[in-house]
Amino acid sequence: MSVKKTKVHLISGFLGTGKTTALKSLMAQKNPDEKWVIIVNEFGEIGIDGAVLSDNGIPVAEIAGGCLCCVAGPQMSNTVAKMLRDVAPDRLMIEASGLAHAASVIDELKTPPLDQSLEIGAVFTVVDPRQFVSPDYAQQALYKDQIGVCDVLVASKTDLCGPEVLAEFREKAAKLFPPKALVAEVDNAQMNIEWLDIPVVEKSRYRLKTLPDNTMGFQSQGFTFAAGQDFDGERLTNFFNDLPKMTEGLVRAKGVFQVLGTWVWLNWVDGQWGASQVSWRRDSRFELIAKSFDADLIEKKLTEALE
Repeated sequence: MSVKKTKVHLISGFLGTGKTTALKSLMAQKNPDEKWVIIVNEFGEIGIDGAVLSDNGIPVAEIAGGCLCCVAGPQMSNTVAKMLRDVAPDRLMIEASGLAHAASVIDELKTPPLDQSLEIGAVFTVVDPRQFVSPDYAQQALYKDQIGVCDVLVASKTDLCGPEVLAEFREKAAKLFPPKALVAEVDNAQMNIEWLDIPVVEKSRYRLKTLPDNTMGFQSQGFTFAAGQDFDGERLTNFFNDLPKMTEGLVRAKGVFQVLGTWVWLNWVDGQWGASQVSWRRDSRFELIAKSFDADLIEKKLTEALE
């Protein structure tokens, strides 16, 4: 008999974007029949503490003394295990510190024995669009990490943004890779409870939603592989090297892949390709745009690159 897993949702975001307000807005909409527990990783942030949150009758644990992803990591695992044991909740909500590397928190939750009891649900990142469009923020590894890991990107404080900022936000958000399950714009971090159950698992093959305006006969295709399947680095390198021979008129190829337990971003453009580490944790995926290609062959070669 399979044990029912607790769905865990991470709410991430930079300092002062409204994570606590977002969490409170979800708590206000909670189904009374659902059991929740909450972990807050920065007690007293914006004057909110366990006592205030516990007014809702939802068990709350506070983790202080560092970010969940580093100093407080072992403390988080112990706290989660104790809450699962004592409460057996339907959902676990984690509000990460504004300085936490969200991907590291996800990795921690996926390690045994926690992985036996938890299912990673939709991950949220709350952003201020004015910061999101600023190169100063976009270049920060921590900020990129928080944007990259989420399924749902929530633009808060939209009432404080001019139309130019919102237009730039929408344009940049639409180009994020991997694409988000949802990009939402809200006032004062007010979330919709239905977003917790947004589908986050992609089908194994999909067409890209956006192509260059003038497609000129270009085709597009995306492929996904479940998290937990490791790719072989050398085979993956060979796949990218052979890609121009397997396609006609290749203009773009990019992917995120799990390799030896880490996640890497590979990008082919103008005959060159580069690699870097990323925070995405949902699945391995690959997308390409070319004049023509055999999608079955591409999928076969990708599958052969798995460990």
